[in-house]
Amino acid sequence: MELLLMALTTGIMVGGIYALVALGWVLIYKCSGVLNLAMGELTLIGAYVSLSFYSMGIPFLLSLLFSLIIGLVLGILTERIFLDRLIGEPVLTVIMVTVGLSFFFKGTVEFIWGVDTRTFDPPVFSMEPMRIGPLIIGKVYLWSFLAALILLVAFVSFFKYTRWGLAMQATADDEMAALSLGVSARFVYAAAWAIAFMAAGVGGTLLGNINGLNISVGYLGLLVLPAVVLGGLNSVPGAIVGGVIIGVLENLSGAYLDKYFPGGIKEIAPFVFMTVFLLFKPYGLWGWERIERV
Repeated sequence: MELLLMALTTGIMVGGIYALVALGWVLIYKCSGVLNLAMGELTLIGAYVSLSFYSMGIPFLLSLLFSLIIGLVLGILTERIFLDRLIGEPVLTVIMVTVGLSFFFKGTVEFIWGVDTRTFDPPVFSMEPMRIGPLIIGKVYLWSFLAALILLVAFVSFFKYTRWGLAMQATADDEMAALSLGVSARFVYAAAWAIAFMAAGVGGTLLGNINGLNISVGYLGLLVLPAVVLGGLNSVPGAIVGGVIIGVLENLSGAYLDKYFPGGIKEIAPFVFMTVFLLFKPYGLWGWERIERV
């Protein structure tokens, strides 16, 4: 029972970080119908930028804030330089451009920061675990989860209560209707990429505090894909719930199945679950079901 509670607790906390990255996937897909296959590299860039500021002696919260600002700028520049001219082009063309961007960003990170594992030194969070009843929880997991939760609430509030957030939702629901009301599609796409950069960067920074930071963090973009698909590709609440589900599933499979299937069952289990789940619910938990009549 103690092992089960530990796996569930840690899974929920890591799942909150996954939900942040999943939010970036959902935003871009909602606004443009494009799967951004460079999501893992956005995570990588934000994490390394935050680490660079922290290594200069800047407090962690300020480093995180600076990385958010740089993520905002990089997101807008990426959309304006590489994707703005592709508005109205076939979706496959845009997806292939994101593939190219993933290789470009990854090469840039390797050129600037190298491929060796780096850590936040001194550690941001105390290494002494926290005991809550029978549970022993690392403080890095707890504080990372709380930080992810605060940012998720901030992003969801932005979409629900601000004019810009409502404009993004309107464009996602019906682009032609939004354009007729004076909403700028170019602004919406740029804002989506900016927020995706910011959310992914924070997620990468928090995970870097847990496991250390190297080029393999870039694979997080694909590891989070099952969370996005489970929740629904165009659902913000689905991204949050899907992230938590995948985090719990990873930790449960690692705790109970790793001794029977050593060598990566923790990473494979979410994809197996996603495949089986889609057989019964192809649009995810809250995805839009498109019905075409001919």
